[in-house]
Amino acid sequence: MRHPEIEKIFSLEYILASKSPRRISLLKQIGINFKSVDSNVNEFESNYHCPVSIVKHNSKLKAYAIRDRFKNRIIIAADTVVYINKLVLHKPANKKEAFRYLKILSNKFHTVYTGIYLINNLNNKEIFDYEKTKVKFRKLSDNEIRYYIKYYNPTDKAGAYGIQEDFGCLFIEKVVGDYYNVVGLPLTKLYLNLLRI
Repeated sequence: MRHPEIEKIFSLEYILASKSPRRISLLKQIGINFKSVDSNVNEFESNYHCPVSIVKHNSKLKAYAIRDRFKNRIIIAADTVVYINKLVLHKPANKKEAFRYLKILSNKFHTVYTGIYLINNLNNKEIFDYEKTKVKFRKLSDNEIRYYIKYYNPTDKAGAYGIQEDFGCLFIEKVVGDYYNVVGLPLTKLYLNLLRI
């Protein structure tokens, strides 16, 4: 029995507005045909704005930056932030800020928001959606934080940690919601929206 609406997703060509190794890996995991392109935008960063507004603004900015270069493609763009106690944590500017972020997250719950913005250049349809996942850190020692900052690269990750592929996974005590959202791309939410667009 054929499932044309599902098969259509895997027959189309997509452009991922990101060079993030994590997002590239996740798209490969679900088997869609895509090309990765750097959007080269200056993301809006504020520690005190609504996290949904931030991820919508930045994901749309990335999608629009490359929209006109790929007339017959579907654009996929995403943005991720960490939110705790009314404070938005983006990618830390330096190691000192990474240390501060991880101290804030230690022994607490925080929420990871990822916005996805899709543009279908075949029918001029656009969709924004987002996912949120709660994550609980265990209590971290200063030595663990310093070790992580020294041997890994937390400055390229929202909230100064990665949940996959490095020592940062050992910080996690509990995940409530979509794990892939914390990695950087909510795959189920993306798939459902690709069916719509």
